[in-house]
Amino acid sequence: MVSSQSGFTSSPVTLSVLAAGKDAVAAQGRPLVLERLGERSILQCVMDNVLQVVQPATAYVVVSPARQEEIRAQLGDGFRYVVQEKPQGTGDAVLQVSKVLDGFEGDLLVLYGDTPLLRPASLRGLLNRHRLRNAHLTLLTAVVSRDLPYGRIIRDSAGQIIDIIEASVASTEVRAIREVNVGAYVMDASSMRAALNKLTPSPIDGEYRLTDCVHELIRSGLRVDSFQIYDQDEVQGINSAADLEQAGFILQKRLYRPRRQEEQNVIAFGTGGWRALIGEGFTLHNVRRLSQALANEIVRQSQEQRGVIIGYDRRFLSRQAAEASAEVFGGNNIPTILLPEDAPTPLITYATAVEGSAYGLAFTASHNPPEWNGLKVFHGDGSLLLDDETRKIEDEVNSLTEDDVVKLDLDLAIEGGIVSARDFTNAYIDAVEKLIDLEAIRNAALKVIVDPMYGVGQLTLGTVLTEARCRVTFIHERHNPLFGGRSPAPNPDALRVLASEMRESHYDLGLAMDGDADRVAILSETGEYISINDVLLLLYWYMHEVRGERGGVVRNLSTTHLLDRLARKLGEQCYETPVGFKHIVSGMLEHDCVLGGESSGGLTIRGHILGKDGIFACALVVEMLARTGKKVSELLEHIYGYTGRLYYAEESVPATPEMRIEIPRRIRQAEGSHIGPYKVLHISHADGTKLLLENDNWVLLRFSGTEPVLRLTVEADTPEKNAELLTWLRQFVLVKNAHTEAEK
Repeated sequence: MVSSQSGFTSSPVTLSVLAAGKDAVAAQGRPLVLERLGERSILQCVMDNVLQVVQPATAYVVVSPARQEEIRAQLGDGFRYVVQEKPQGTGDAVLQVSKVLDGFEGDLLVLYGDTPLLRPASLRGLLNRHRLRNAHLTLLTAVVSRDLPYGRIIRDSAGQIIDIIEASVASTEVRAIREVNVGAYVMDASSMRAALNKLTPSPIDGEYRLTDCVHELIRSGLRVDSFQIYDQDEVQGINSAADLEQAGFILQKRLYRPRRQEEQNVIAFGTGGWRALIGEGFTLHNVRRLSQALANEIVRQSQEQRGVIIGYDRRFLSRQAAEASAEVFGGNNIPTILLPEDAPTPLITYATAVEGSAYGLAFTASHNPPEWNGLKVFHGDGSLLLDDETRKIEDEVNSLTEDDVVKLDLDLAIEGGIVSARDFTNAYIDAVEKLIDLEAIRNAALKVIVDPMYGVGQLTLGTVLTEARCRVTFIHERHNPLFGGRSPAPNPDALRVLASEMRESHYDLGLAMDGDADRVAILSETGEYISINDVLLLLYWYMHEVRGERGGVVRNLSTTHLLDRLARKLGEQCYETPVGFKHIVSGMLEHDCVLGGESSGGLTIRGHILGKDGIFACALVVEMLARTGKKVSELLEHIYGYTGRLYYAEESVPATPEMRIEIPRRIRQAEGSHIGPYKVLHISHADGTKLLLENDNWVLLRFSGTEPVLRLTVEADTPEKNAELLTWLRQFVLVKNAHTEAEK
């Protein structure tokens, strides 16, 4: 039980955590409330939740004589302990506190020591409701779907609480009521003291029940109110090992809620940088904190003179975020180049490498839906930060407050010369054109249509193709921060208009890029969507056999194994990496590979930037058609002659909290020597769970690092086998609700 002077309510608050009842004992003989729940004990979880709501000057913990030293040893000497000599019920426990606090005028917050899943927000709502209603007693209730052994809330026709009937003495009719007493109360100390002194023992078991005080207050005409919680998981008490297991599941589930980090104002990097919902996690406040953390690292490394480059795409708040970031770097005496207009991520990557900047920043959320934004951070060579580097940045930024940010107003920073504008568009276009056979494209007279998906790729790609005398048409090229109401991801569904235009006007090739132009997609001469796996096959073959570039190829673990077959056919090696283009780049540098790519649409070649480039990829595909004189469909049939066929499928399923905990457990339990009749050769947990089968077949379950989704990926010899393996994967998505399993 905790005594507190708090500014949350208008009067002092005493927090009372009841931990001296009849013990539920764990197998080791210690009280169940001292068992571990995650990284803390059950009782510590309760105390931590409470202390997020009120900060006590003095704390009182009620304990039984037998458990006093154990609880003191775990909680420490920061609390004062009150002994309840006999386990005579919750009413008697609160009475012991009342005696210690004789004369205290204020409110008493009472919690049970075995309810660790109550959210601080619920306790805050309980206190707030009590204060606003000027109630003498406010209790926490919940409407539950299960028949729990908790007291039922009885209300009159006006909705006022008139009684609480314990489940142990309730009739069948009363037990059918689903509104229950959760076991958290705020009460006026003076009124409660009078009610406690009138308590009599229950005729059933001789205990003094706290709910009898509720009856007394109601009979006295005092105001009794309630605050309802809507997350049934919070109601979970712990009175058995099964309850503890269920509570552990709930606790872990909360840790994986997709928006938990944004709600707590925490910045976390994924495989493609930091991304968050605009207004939730992506705020200018967080942009400034993150920029300050990056600036701090630059200063620590004495790299200020290398400066930074900041660019942005067409998303909502991207330009404002770039300007806010520039103010922070300028305020920290770090020379900053702020690009004067929206720009493709590959251009920003290129500019960072050309300048050798300490960091390059691209404000974008790439292919995410329009309500998202984010930031990609590059090294001075244009490569993305690695995991250990982003973890270090995360630790620092999440420790910073608004007061830690040093910034200089943008107009003053520009006037002072610490922030300047520079356009790298022409230099980037020149760099791309040096790697492209423009003469071959001029001679081919190809007719090409491009969909930049309202993104930033039109100017640069349009210039390259126009200078190559390519007949090029653009659709969806205007500035639209909502991207036409869909994600700017170049998938088959999003490219239906492009396909229709191709079929109607008989183009030779259709091209598309995502919102920040670092991913590519192509459509054949018939308007058929060509998977990026096939694009990688075409381009690796083209680079090796037509351009004469020797070396291996790098793919991530969710990309086609036909690349492995093609590399073997060409006498080269294919290297596998985890998902994340930074790993692709590392593999290319380590093995001096010709090409690196991933099934999500990103690729680059040796000698170009150390990042994905959809603009260059589009130009390279046009060059391939021009130099070979063949259509996309003809080239694919030629490549399949080298590799044979594998059939690839990927499904994305929203990543619920339960799935993130339950699916890895389930698939580990299911791991064996076979999937049905198919032999498992190897199992990898390097990034998700990947099972390798015979003949380059495989299945993969992996949670995305950029979106709250689960990827189910399969590659198999035949469409029928592909469907069979995908069905096998889907069984792990059908996670039963843990409450249901617990009831069974």
